[in-house]
Order: sequence, then structure tokens, then C-alpha cells
Amino acid sequence: MSDSTVRVRFSPAPTGYLHVGSARSALFNWMYAQRTGGTMVLRIEDTDADRSQPELIDAIHNNLSWLGITWDEEYRQSDRFDLYRAAAQDFLDRGLAYRCDCSQEEVKVRAEASGDQGGYDGHCRDRNVEPGDGVVVRFRTPDDGTTSYEDLIRGTVEFDNSTLEDFVIVRSSGVPLFHVANAYDDLDMGITHVVRGEDLVNTVPRVLLLRQAMLGPDQQGTPNPVFAHLPLIVNEQRKKLSKRRDDVSVGDYADKGYLAAAMRNYLLTLGWGPRDGGEEIRPINELVAQFDLDDINAAPAFFDIKKLDHFNAEYIRALPVEEFIEAATPFLDDPDVGTIEPELFERLASFVQERVRRLDESASFLDWVVGEPREPSEKDWKKVMGGSDEKREMSARVLDLVIERIADCPWEPEALEGVVFGVGEELETKTQMPVRMALTGARSGIPLFEPMVELDRTVVLDRLRTARAKL
Repeated sequence: MSDSTVRVRFSPAPTGYLHVGSARSALFNWMYAQRTGGTMVLRIEDTDADRSQPELIDAIHNNLSWLGITWDEEYRQSDRFDLYRAAAQDFLDRGLAYRCDCSQEEVKVRAEASGDQGGYDGHCRDRNVEPGDGVVVRFRTPDDGTTSYEDLIRGTVEFDNSTLEDFVIVRSSGVPLFHVANAYDDLDMGITHVVRGEDLVNTVPRVLLLRQAMLGPDQQGTPNPVFAHLPLIVNEQRKKLSKRRDDVSVGDYADKGYLAAAMRNYLLTLGWGPRDGGEEIRPINELVAQFDLDDINAAPAFFDIKKLDHFNAEYIRALPVEEFIEAATPFLDDPDVGTIEPELFERLASFVQERVRRLDESASFLDWVVGEPREPSEKDWKKVMGGSDEKREMSARVLDLVIERIADCPWEPEALEGVVFGVGEELETKTQMPVRMALTGARSGIPLFEPMVELDRTVVLDRLRTARAKL
């Protein structure tokens, strides 16, 4: 389906980072625009002056670009204040809004005195407050009736107008607020679909009331945008992702060595899946072809780090080795590992690529090649070298024979492999694990013999003898 009239918008507030929930909203908007041939609008919600700083907006651009999310048009609400103020003045002229000089403390005192916890009580509706310091502009909400809309994910959502307070649309500083800016922009920009997090559901009635008030007599009947409020993203405890508890910034995942394509693919699975029921890990163009807002699940979406790691590992393995080397190189400078020369990494990169889940793990697979082997845990040592006298004795025999036979064998992977497995055949036991433990201090890792060749023969023999002495 292609519909060039579709216009979606992603409207982030600059905070210095892009939350994974916001990234998913951006991605779903982009996917829908891609599938329908529509327009993707990036609208920066920087009505708060503190959020208009260039570096905060750059963070949005950088994170979206890293994810491969493009946009066709861009606007900043800070550039459109005059339009919002004019709309607010029109409301004042038509009696749809009024000025209010009540302080927050006064509103609180009156609410406590009346026992009404519903917010502002309309105190200034008919007081004809003049402009001045501390004076805001409030929209006059209807006293009765309902405001409702259809949500593609949640069905019919309805609000009783009597529960809506007269909300502020222009601060005392003269700065318009979020609601009036969004209502004006969605109407002015012809936004047809609003896809965003469900935490914004409660803002919809205010925006719709403002939108209706902005429409002239000849525009009545203009359809509202189609809304789709995405389910919450939760952590393992099924709690909403929080910066205090979780890694929530897209930049955090980029810094840890997640590939952009893997992150994008994984974010798509948070509340949506391919209609054909096929594999979730697949080229983005195949996913775009199947994407539809009607298929989004309303249940909270679990952000599963293990699943993300699986996606990332699959994408890493699919890279040509040259691209893997280029992607992993910035992560090799690990003070806990030591210096990994580029030439060494190039020789061993294909082995690392097959086992790494994140790029920032790449250096750790070579720690024993460029430095000392790690100290094995007691549990691992016993499991490999033997928790019983019989198994320790066998491990000792294995190491004795390997030490004897690699002392003068050709220093090449095939020869070393032949020695180690030859000892195993002779003793009718597994030999690679004891040798690996002696050389690396770990039970698993990259293939053993190619990295062994990178070490001097005397180093390998010393490690084997040290392990043998420990037995």
C-alpha cells in the first residue's frame, strides 16, 4: 500500500539522550511512513527554553541517525512561539480562554479547604484578570459532555469533560505549553497519525479540545489524527524502564557495542511481530513490508537484554570479517586486557567474531594472548582439572605428555592440535579442556590453537608447567 497523504511525526523533548521507549516510537513512525510512502516529520518539542540547547538536539539527531531512522521534514517548536501565542490570543478573544493570577499555593489551599483533589477550580473564569506578572492563560474546558477518540491499540478512549481542569496553555513568562503547541502543529502540518507511548494517553483530550477550538466554521468535521499509543516497555521486574534502575539511553547501547541494525530490529519486536509469523531477525525491508499499526500488541513489552544480546550476536556473525574488524577496533582499548595490536586482531578476528555478543567483549577473548591468563575460579578448576584424585591424576598425565611433545613440535596450529588430540587418543580422554584451562584460565573461549601460535613456545610451556605444579 502506498499513501503519500500519510504524515507521521516523532516529537521528542531534548533531554541529552534518546530513551529506548522514544526510539521505539520513532522507529514505529518511520516504519509506517516507509511502508505507506508517507512523510516522516521530526518535531522537536523545545518549548522549554532550557531544552533548546544545540547539544541536546544534536543528541536526538545522532541517536536517530545511528539507528538508521531518517526524516523528511524537521521543525522546532521554539521557532513557532508566535503562532502558538496568536492561537492563545484568539481563544481569549472568543472567550474560550482566560487569564489567571492564582499561584500554585493558592490553588492548593482552596483544593484542601474544599476537599477537592481534582486540580484547578476555575477561580478566575469570570474575574477578567489583566495581563501582568504571574498571570497565565488557561483554556476553558467544557463543563459537561465527553471527549473521546479511537485508538488503534486501545480501542475507544473516553474522558468525562467535567473531570478536566482548566489547564494552562501559556505560562506567565509568555511561553506556550506543550498542549497548545501540539494541537496547533498537528493541525497546521496535516499530521494524520500520532504514534507514541501510552504515558501520553491522558494528554489527548486536552489536545483534541484545543484542536476543535482552532478549527473555523468551514473546517468543522476535519478528522482527528489516528492515534496509536504504544504499550509500556518494562524490565525484568515488570516495572517501567527507569533511568535510575536500567540502561535507558540508546547511546548506552551504542557505547557497549551493540550494532545499530540489531538494536533497530530488536526494538521492532517490543509490541510488534511479523504478520507471517516468520523469523524476527530479518532484513529491515522485509519487516517494513509487513508493518502495520493494527498489529501492535497492547500488553507491556519486556525489554529482554538476553534476547537483545542474541540479536546482536547474530548480526555480528553476519558481518563480513573486514566490517567486523572495523566495528570492533574502537572497543579494543581495554585497560583490563592490555594492548592488542591491529595486526594480531586481524589474524584472530574471525574466531572472536563467532563468539562475541557485543563488540565491547572483543578484547576479553584475547586477554590471555596479550597478557597473563586469568585466575580460574575454584569451581571451574575442579570441573576441568578434577575434583577427585582419579581425575586430577589424569589431568596431570595429560599435561605431562603435552609439555613433552610440544617442546619440539612445529609451531603451527595444525601441529599443536595434532599433539593435544593425539595425547587424548593415547590416554582415551579429553585433552583440550585441561590445556585450555592451563593457558587461558577459563573453560571456554575462542579456538585454542591459532592463538597459541601467537605466544612464544616458552610462555606456553611455562603456563602448562605452572598448572601441572598446581595439580
